[in-house]
Amino acid sequence: MALSGTVDLSAAPATDRLRPVRLWLYAVAALIVLMVVVGGATRLTESGLSITEWKPVAGTLPPLSEAAWQAEFEKYQQIPQYQQINRGMSLAEFRTIFWWEWGHRLLGRLIGFVFLLPFLYFLWRGLVTGPLRWKLGGLFLLGGLQGAVGWWMVASGLVGRVDVSQYRLATHLTLACLILAATMAVADGLRPARTDQPTPGARAGVPLAVPLAWALFAVVLLQIFLGGLVAGLDAGLTYTTWPLMDGHFIPPVENLLVQQPAWRNLFENVLTVQFNHRMTAYTVLALAVVNWLALRASPAGGRAALLVGLVAAQALLGILTLIHQVPIDIALAHQFGATIVLIGVTLHLRRVRAQG
Repeated sequence: MALSGTVDLSAAPATDRLRPVRLWLYAVAALIVLMVVVGGATRLTESGLSITEWKPVAGTLPPLSEAAWQAEFEKYQQIPQYQQINRGMSLAEFRTIFWWEWGHRLLGRLIGFVFLLPFLYFLWRGLVTGPLRWKLGGLFLLGGLQGAVGWWMVASGLVGRVDVSQYRLATHLTLACLILAATMAVADGLRPARTDQPTPGARAGVPLAVPLAWALFAVVLLQIFLGGLVAGLDAGLTYTTWPLMDGHFIPPVENLLVQQPAWRNLFENVLTVQFNHRMTAYTVLALAVVNWLALRASPAGGRAALLVGLVAAQALLGILTLIHQVPIDIALAHQFGATIVLIGVTLHLRRVRAQG
């Protein structure tokens, strides 16, 4: 669904009749990017557990009286995070973390409305028909699923632990990015065909273009999942030197696989999780360079060079985040950079596939 070819605009190619739909989807994608960044801020400020209930409708309004604020604070005081980490927090301090989480949830609701209402309008006007209708309906369902996954994530931190599960946090982040990629791919597929573009089905002369684009997309998505694990474990605060980790470029195997069974190290060993995130970053950069080398003489060469620049900038932000011990401004820039890289590789993949 997400990475399909261009929609047939032969009925009105000159007027670009689907332009309003395309611009609407770009606006939705921008809101998703904002949602990812605000979610990162919620995590970095440890605000995500400040609202201990899921009220999709009633939760739209914040507390409106001192009594209501005190009631919310008392609910927070019942969970382990307050009892073990934030005991003694003042009501004013609680309000600060509450506003972060409330804003994050409100933004999620806003995205739902910004998607649903124009979607219904475009259906009524007959602009959304055929396969496009099902793709957009699928995106809406994914958005609803994301809300449920968000609560599933929060619920993991309300009993028996002081933070959310890194498994669930990484799933929540990755699903958000999948929705972002799908939204951008569908929007890009609504662009009218241009006379200077290769005819769909005509190869650009690079047999490996599509496999390389798929590999780059898949590894970027994997890297985002690994970044969620790093965030969930606070792994970026543990080994804060680069390019070495604890004096090694590749740590000893016995340290990487200290937990049993061995697979748990991939998700629960701070050293292994950060090491995997570093190695996958090198892999993304190497794939971006190989992709550019393969396409540099083709019409897609400029786009491939841009991807190398985006990935290199994102890697630099990751290094700065690490060596400065995760300051919120650089960390959020790094999270924003991940969405920009994802958008870049998504559009590259869709256009390469459309041409070959």
